[in-house]
Amino acid sequence: MKPKIASPNSNGINRTILFEAKQLSKAFGGLTALEGIDLSIETGSIVSLIGPNGAGKTTFFNCITGLSPPTAGEVYFQGKKLSGLTPHEIAVLGLSRTFQGIRLFAGMTVIENVMVSAHCRTQTGLLGALLRNRKMIQEERDLISRAMSLLTFIGLRQKANAWAGDLSYGEQRRLEIARALATQPRLLLLDEPAAGMNPRETQELMSLIQQIRNQGVTILLIEHDMKVVMGISDRVVVLDHGVKIADARPDQVRRDSRVIEAYLGRDDASA
Repeated sequence: MKPKIASPNSNGINRTILFEAKQLSKAFGGLTALEGIDLSIETGSIVSLIGPNGAGKTTFFNCITGLSPPTAGEVYFQGKKLSGLTPHEIAVLGLSRTFQGIRLFAGMTVIENVMVSAHCRTQTGLLGALLRNRKMIQEERDLISRAMSLLTFIGLRQKANAWAGDLSYGEQRRLEIARALATQPRLLLLDEPAAGMNPRETQELMSLIQQIRNQGVTILLIEHDMKVVMGISDRVVVLDHGVKIADARPDQVRRDSRVIEAYLGRDDASA
Protein backbone atom coordinates (compact mmCIF):
# COMPACT_ATOMS: atom_id res chain seq x y z
CA MET A 1 0.00 0.00 0.00
CA LYS A 2 1.51 3.33 -1.05
CA PRO A 3 1.17 6.44 1.15
CA LYS A 4 -1.77 8.58 0.07
CA ILE A 5 -1.68 12.29 -0.58
CA ALA A 6 -4.13 14.15 1.60
CA SER A 7 -6.27 17.05 0.51
CA PRO A 8 -4.68 20.50 0.89
CA ASN A 9 -4.67 21.72 4.48
CA SER A 10 -5.69 25.21 5.56
CA ASN A 11 -2.39 26.57 4.24
CA GLY A 12 -2.92 25.01 0.83
CA ILE A 13 -0.09 22.49 1.37
CA ASN A 14 -0.51 18.86 0.34
CA ARG A 15 0.57 16.48 3.07
CA THR A 16 1.12 12.73 2.99
CA ILE A 17 -1.12 10.43 4.99
CA LEU A 18 1.31 9.02 7.55
CA PHE A 19 -1.13 6.85 9.51
CA GLU A 20 -4.47 5.29 8.71
CA ALA A 21 -6.87 3.10 10.67
CA LYS A 22 -9.63 1.44 8.67
CA GLN A 23 -12.77 0.10 10.34
CA LEU A 24 -10.80 -0.64 13.50
CA SER A 25 -12.83 -2.58 16.06
CA LYS A 26 -12.07 -4.15 19.43
CA ALA A 27 -14.33 -6.38 21.49
CA PHE A 28 -13.71 -7.78 24.95
CA GLY A 29 -16.14 -10.69 25.20
CA GLY A 30 -19.58 -9.14 24.83
CA LEU A 31 -18.28 -5.57 25.26
CA THR A 32 -17.45 -3.58 22.14
CA ALA A 33 -14.77 -1.03 23.05
CA LEU A 34 -14.19 0.24 19.49
CA GLU A 35 -16.56 -0.03 16.57
CA GLY A 36 -15.47 0.60 12.99
CA ILE A 37 -13.09 3.51 13.62
CA ASP A 38 -11.69 5.25 10.53
CA LEU A 39 -8.89 7.70 11.26
CA SER A 40 -6.13 9.16 9.11
CA ILE A 41 -3.30 11.44 10.21
CA GLU A 42 -1.29 13.72 7.95
CA THR A 43 2.43 14.22 8.37
CA GLY A 44 3.34 17.29 10.42
CA SER A 45 -0.03 17.57 12.15
CA ILE A 46 -1.21 17.49 15.76
CA VAL A 47 -4.42 15.47 16.13
CA SER A 48 -6.23 15.17 19.46
CA LEU A 49 -8.37 12.16 20.34
CA ILE A 50 -10.94 13.08 22.98
CA GLY A 51 -14.09 11.70 24.57
CA PRO A 52 -15.67 10.87 27.93
CA ASN A 53 -14.10 8.28 30.21
CA GLY A 54 -14.62 4.82 28.74
CA ALA A 55 -14.96 6.15 25.19
CA GLY A 56 -12.22 3.81 23.89
CA LYS A 57 -9.32 6.25 23.52
CA THR A 58 -6.60 4.25 25.27
CA THR A 59 -7.94 1.04 23.72
CA PHE A 60 -7.37 2.68 20.34
CA PHE A 61 -3.76 3.44 21.31
CA ASN A 62 -3.27 -0.14 22.52
CA CYS A 63 -4.63 -1.57 19.27
CA ILE A 64 -2.43 0.50 16.97
CA THR A 65 0.77 -0.06 19.00
CA GLY A 66 0.47 -3.85 19.15
CA LEU A 67 -0.39 -4.17 22.84
CA SER A 68 -3.93 -5.38 22.15
CA PRO A 69 -4.60 -6.68 18.62
CA PRO A 70 -7.85 -5.36 17.11
CA THR A 71 -10.80 -7.70 16.62
CA ALA A 72 -11.33 -6.34 13.10
CA GLY A 73 -9.97 -3.67 10.77
CA GLU A 74 -6.49 -2.70 9.64
CA VAL A 75 -3.84 -0.18 10.62
CA TYR A 76 -1.31 1.29 8.19
CA PHE A 77 1.77 3.32 9.05
CA GLN A 78 3.82 4.87 6.25
CA GLY A 79 1.89 2.58 3.92
CA LYS A 80 2.87 -0.59 5.82
CA LYS A 81 0.26 -2.84 7.44
CA LEU A 82 0.92 -3.25 11.16
CA SER A 83 -1.15 -6.40 11.69
CA GLY A 84 0.79 -9.09 13.53
CA LEU A 85 3.73 -6.89 14.48
CA THR A 86 4.98 -6.70 18.07
CA PRO A 87 5.14 -3.40 19.99
CA HIS A 88 8.94 -3.44 19.58
CA GLU A 89 8.69 -3.91 15.80
CA ILE A 90 6.14 -1.11 15.56
CA ALA A 91 8.41 1.20 17.58
CA VAL A 92 11.32 0.44 15.25
CA LEU A 93 9.13 1.46 12.29
CA GLY A 94 8.76 4.90 13.89
CA LEU A 95 5.61 4.84 16.03
CA SER A 96 6.15 5.48 19.74
CA ARG A 97 3.91 6.26 22.72
CA THR A 98 3.62 7.30 26.34
CA PHE A 99 1.11 5.91 28.84
CA GLN A 100 -1.53 7.33 31.17
CA GLY A 101 0.37 6.17 34.24
CA ILE A 102 4.04 7.08 34.63
CA ARG A 103 6.23 4.08 33.75
CA LEU A 104 9.74 5.29 34.46
CA PHE A 105 12.50 3.19 35.98
CA ALA A 106 12.55 5.07 39.28
CA GLY A 107 15.78 3.39 40.44
CA MET A 108 17.71 4.44 37.34
CA THR A 109 19.08 7.86 36.50
CA VAL A 110 17.32 10.26 34.17
CA ILE A 111 19.82 9.71 31.37
CA GLU A 112 19.71 5.94 31.81
CA ASN A 113 15.93 6.01 31.33
CA VAL A 114 16.39 7.74 27.98
CA MET A 115 19.23 5.48 26.89
CA VAL A 116 17.19 2.33 27.57
CA SER A 117 14.56 3.47 25.07
CA ALA A 118 17.17 4.45 22.49
CA HIS A 119 18.59 0.91 22.43
CA CYS A 120 16.01 -0.11 19.83
CA ARG A 121 18.07 1.93 17.35
CA THR A 122 21.39 0.22 18.12
CA GLN A 123 22.89 -2.57 16.02
CA THR A 124 25.41 -4.18 18.36
CA GLY A 125 24.39 -7.74 19.19
CA LEU A 126 24.91 -9.76 22.37
CA LEU A 127 28.45 -10.81 21.42
CA GLY A 128 29.51 -7.22 20.78
CA ALA A 129 28.04 -6.14 24.09
CA LEU A 130 29.87 -8.90 25.95
CA LEU A 131 33.20 -8.20 24.24
CA ARG A 132 32.71 -4.42 24.31
CA ASN A 133 34.18 -4.12 20.82
CA ARG A 134 34.88 -0.84 19.07
CA LYS A 135 31.47 -0.69 17.41
CA MET A 136 29.69 -1.22 20.73
CA ILE A 137 31.75 1.46 22.49
CA GLN A 138 31.02 3.98 19.71
CA GLU A 139 27.29 3.19 19.82
CA GLU A 140 27.33 3.72 23.58
CA ARG A 141 28.94 7.12 23.13
CA ASP A 142 26.37 8.00 20.50
CA LEU A 143 23.57 6.91 22.84
CA ILE A 144 24.86 9.18 25.60
CA SER A 145 25.16 12.09 23.18
CA ARG A 146 21.61 11.61 21.82
CA ALA A 147 20.20 11.20 25.32
CA MET A 148 21.85 14.41 26.51
CA SER A 149 20.51 16.26 23.47
CA LEU A 150 16.99 15.08 24.29
CA LEU A 151 17.35 16.07 27.94
CA THR A 152 18.48 19.52 26.83
CA PHE A 153 15.47 19.73 24.52
CA ILE A 154 12.99 18.94 27.32
CA GLY A 155 14.81 21.04 29.93
CA LEU A 156 16.24 18.27 32.13
CA ARG A 157 19.93 18.33 31.16
CA GLN A 158 20.97 19.53 34.61
CA LYS A 159 19.25 16.52 36.17
CA ALA A 160 20.72 13.87 33.87
CA ASN A 161 22.35 12.00 36.76
CA ALA A 162 19.49 12.39 39.24
CA TRP A 163 17.30 9.41 40.09
CA ALA A 164 14.17 9.41 37.94
CA GLY A 165 12.07 8.73 41.03
CA ASP A 166 13.29 11.98 42.61
CA LEU A 167 11.94 14.20 39.84
CA SER A 168 8.82 16.29 40.31
CA TYR A 169 5.61 15.03 38.73
CA GLY A 170 5.84 17.44 35.80
CA GLU A 171 9.49 16.54 35.22
CA GLN A 172 8.65 12.84 35.19
CA ARG A 173 6.01 13.49 32.54
CA ARG A 174 8.58 15.31 30.40
CA LEU A 175 11.09 12.50 30.90
CA GLU A 176 8.52 10.03 29.61
CA ILE A 177 8.21 12.12 26.46
CA ALA A 178 12.01 12.16 26.11
CA ARG A 179 12.07 8.37 26.37
CA ALA A 180 9.47 8.09 23.62
CA LEU A 181 11.45 10.52 21.46
CA ALA A 182 14.60 8.45 21.99
CA THR A 183 13.15 5.80 19.68
CA GLN A 184 13.24 8.44 16.89
CA PRO A 185 9.52 8.28 16.05
CA ARG A 186 7.77 9.80 13.08
CA LEU A 187 4.44 9.51 14.91
CA LEU A 188 4.33 10.16 18.65
CA LEU A 189 1.28 9.05 20.69
CA LEU A 190 0.80 10.95 23.95
CA ASP A 191 -1.72 9.48 26.41
CA GLU A 192 -2.97 12.26 28.74
CA PRO A 193 0.41 13.99 29.14
CA ALA A 194 -1.13 16.96 31.02
CA ALA A 195 -2.85 14.80 33.65
CA GLY A 196 -1.99 16.06 37.14
CA MET A 197 -0.02 19.07 35.92
CA ASN A 198 -0.43 22.55 37.37
CA PRO A 199 -1.22 25.50 35.02
CA ARG A 200 2.45 26.46 34.57
CA GLU A 201 3.47 22.89 33.75
CA THR A 202 0.55 22.57 31.35
CA GLN A 203 1.59 25.72 29.49
CA GLU A 204 5.16 24.43 29.26
CA LEU A 205 3.83 21.10 27.95
CA MET A 206 1.85 22.84 25.20
CA SER A 207 4.98 24.66 24.11
CA LEU A 208 7.00 21.42 24.18
CA ILE A 209 4.47 19.56 22.02
CA GLN A 210 4.56 22.34 19.44
CA GLN A 211 8.37 22.24 19.45
CA ILE A 212 8.28 18.49 18.89
CA ARG A 213 6.01 18.99 15.88
CA ASN A 214 8.41 21.65 14.59
CA GLN A 215 11.15 19.00 14.71
CA GLY A 216 9.21 16.96 12.15
CA VAL A 217 7.33 14.58 14.47
CA THR A 218 3.60 14.06 13.91
CA ILE A 219 1.52 13.82 17.09
CA LEU A 220 -1.65 11.98 18.13
CA LEU A 221 -2.76 13.15 21.55
CA ILE A 222 -5.27 11.85 24.10
CA GLU A 223 -6.12 14.66 26.49
CA HIS A 224 -8.93 15.76 28.80
CA ASP A 225 -7.65 19.31 29.27
CA MET A 226 -9.63 21.24 26.67
CA LYS A 227 -7.28 24.22 26.91
CA VAL A 228 -4.50 21.98 25.63
CA VAL A 229 -6.68 20.33 22.98
CA MET A 230 -8.11 23.55 21.58
CA GLY A 231 -4.81 25.39 21.88
CA ILE A 232 -2.53 23.13 19.84
CA SER A 233 -4.62 20.76 17.68
CA ASP A 234 -5.00 20.92 13.92
CA ARG A 235 -7.85 18.40 14.16
CA VAL A 236 -9.92 16.93 16.96
CA VAL A 237 -11.41 13.44 16.77
CA VAL A 238 -14.14 12.56 19.28
CA LEU A 239 -15.06 9.06 20.45
CA ASP A 240 -18.15 8.14 22.45
CA HIS A 241 -18.76 4.56 23.58
CA GLY A 242 -16.28 3.29 20.99
CA VAL A 243 -17.81 5.17 18.05
CA LYS A 244 -16.34 8.18 16.25
CA ILE A 245 -18.86 11.01 16.45
CA ALA A 246 -16.76 13.95 15.20
CA ASP A 247 -13.58 14.65 13.24
CA ALA A 248 -12.97 18.31 12.42
CA ARG A 249 -11.13 21.51 13.31
CA PRO A 250 -11.17 22.50 17.00
CA ASP A 251 -13.59 25.38 16.46
CA GLN A 252 -16.03 23.11 14.62
CA VAL A 253 -15.86 20.37 17.26
CA ARG A 254 -16.45 22.91 20.03
CA ARG A 255 -19.86 23.72 18.50
CA ASP A 256 -20.86 20.16 17.53
CA SER A 257 -24.11 19.22 19.30
CA ARG A 258 -23.16 15.53 19.40
CA VAL A 259 -19.92 16.37 21.19
CA ILE A 260 -21.68 18.65 23.68
CA GLU A 261 -24.22 15.90 24.40
CA ALA A 262 -21.48 13.28 24.88
CA TYR A 263 -19.74 15.42 27.49
CA LEU A 264 -22.70 17.07 29.21
CA GLY A 265 -25.54 14.61 28.75
CA ARG A 266 -28.72 15.00 26.72
CA ASP A 267 -30.59 17.17 29.27
CA ASP A 268 -27.72 19.63 29.83
CA ALA A 269 -26.92 19.82 26.12
CA SER A 270 -30.47 20.87 25.28
CA ALA A 271 -30.83 23.32 28.15
